[in-house]
Amino acid sequence: MTPEITLVLAIIFVAVILFATEKLRVDVIALLVLLTLILTGLLEPLEAFSGFSNPAVITVWAVYIVSGGLFRTGVADMLGEQIIRIAGKSEPRLIVIIMLTCGTMSAFMNNIGATAVLLPAVVGISRRAKIPVSRLLIPLSFSSLMGGNMTLIGTPPNVLATSILADRGLPSFGFIDFLPTGLIVFGTGIVYMVLIGRHLLPAHQSTDTTHTSKQIRDYASEVSLKPNSPLIGKTLYESRLGADYDITVITIIRQGKLQSSINRDTQILENDILVVESSVQNLMRARDALNLTIEAERKFALDDLDQDSTHIVEVTLAPRSRMVGQSLRGARFRDLYGFTALAVWRGGEVITRRLRDVRLRFGDALLLKGPQYRLPALIQSEDFLVLEPVQLELRRRNRAPHAVGIMALVLGLVIVADFHISTAMVIGSVLMVLSGALTMDEAYQSIEWRSIFLIAGMLPLGMAMDSTGTARFLADQIIALIGGFGPIAILAGIYILSSLVTEPMSNAAATVLMVPISIDVALGLGASPQAFVLTTVIAASTSFLTPVGHQANVLVFGPGGYRFSDYTRVGGLLNIAILAATLIFLPMIWPLFP
Repeated sequence: MTPEITLVLAIIFVAVILFATEKLRVDVIALLVLLTLILTGLLEPLEAFSGFSNPAVITVWAVYIVSGGLFRTGVADMLGEQIIRIAGKSEPRLIVIIMLTCGTMSAFMNNIGATAVLLPAVVGISRRAKIPVSRLLIPLSFSSLMGGNMTLIGTPPNVLATSILADRGLPSFGFIDFLPTGLIVFGTGIVYMVLIGRHLLPAHQSTDTTHTSKQIRDYASEVSLKPNSPLIGKTLYESRLGADYDITVITIIRQGKLQSSINRDTQILENDILVVESSVQNLMRARDALNLTIEAERKFALDDLDQDSTHIVEVTLAPRSRMVGQSLRGARFRDLYGFTALAVWRGGEVITRRLRDVRLRFGDALLLKGPQYRLPALIQSEDFLVLEPVQLELRRRNRAPHAVGIMALVLGLVIVADFHISTAMVIGSVLMVLSGALTMDEAYQSIEWRSIFLIAGMLPLGMAMDSTGTARFLADQIIALIGGFGPIAILAGIYILSSLVTEPMSNAAATVLMVPISIDVALGLGASPQAFVLTTVIAASTSFLTPVGHQANVLVFGPGGYRFSDYTRVGGLLNIAILAATLIFLPMIWPLFP
């Protein structure tokens, strides 16, 4: 083993540890990998930074923009509406229709976008059908991952694998070459989920309002003001209840009526009753210092807040939310949106204390209270997904035919006119802006920049693995270890290794790491590289074992009220089912040996 191989293996080992521990953002880790390759002399700067101009990276950001156009014009929403019309209340039928819809959408737009579009509709369906939402959201996210395997643009691993093969001078994949194996994976997933998986799904509501109401009431109190209270006449901001006493005012009861809207400028009047969230210790401090009376008999109930003038709504953080890592107080949430947070669901737990200072995470679900007239602004926000069906009139529905036509044009350019996928997708993204499907600012917002930097930063690692012989070295170890059991066993080993690697990393990073190894394994056996590469991208794209394996899984984590183990229980057998289907059918479609 040469010093260069040892150095590359050390970089891979440290990168995997950093990905697994999540101490740093994935895009930061990728850039550190890139810089390390330059500073150690493994790559020249021109080679290392070539990832940013790689056609695979261009294709991925263009796909995000085209997906954004389909979202902004309501095309994806209209597909979601069809679920509501035809699904009925049968759980197996609901699962099938949800998975078919999301998987089909995911074949032509990014996985996280397809999941985000349908998430509010599925939550609404669960309420209407009286089926726990936890029975539907894992099938939703899993189907988005499986559906992405059906086309070249369905998931970044497909684009990256195609690019890596081309860079090695090997026969690559066309747009629909992924379809046969993708359909097998998708069909296997649906059959598994209906026959086996749904019996393993948890049956609890993420928004158990009875339990949540009790927890809110455990920390909610009603206080009235004595005539000499210094709070009389002050605004909520001037009262410093939050800053000095860590007390959050949920609402105000004034003349027997709940106030529909409160903000930092709301004035406290003499006969007001404040409904506050606070610990007993802080409340007692405020009572003595501010001349308050704690009401023995409560007038407040959670259901009382959901009236014509006020609205109780559940939301989750959007995929590119600016609220991730921020506290509600730091982001001035109530001033911005006019809503007050009542609770946060995180990993099956309900948080009701010190909500102002809770740093939000992607996957959190929030219970909010606010005025009805502020709801449209919340729905249109880039920061939140409102977990009830979105009104289509908020989208640019008049531009929907343009968006569909542009998508059809892109497919035609690739399939019929033989355009390179990167060129066709950039044409589509520019036309989305020119047609008014979305603005240029919205186009930038549609791009998942973290993924772009992750891919561009990790691609040079694949180049270094190839140039230093690291991929060849690892391929030889795999062949030596399990080669005696035959090519199918090696194919199974590559699948298992790829599926495990993608859990702590990302499917894009896992693809960059594993595809060069798969190619060299195939060449070492004298086999077809395409079959081994397809096995790798299927394994890297179907990340079911943990919620952190893919953003689509994280997105439904909070709204579904899931626990970490729910994904492992349902996804473990699904991985085995897809592995079996891949080993049986893939060699029939892509023969292992020429």
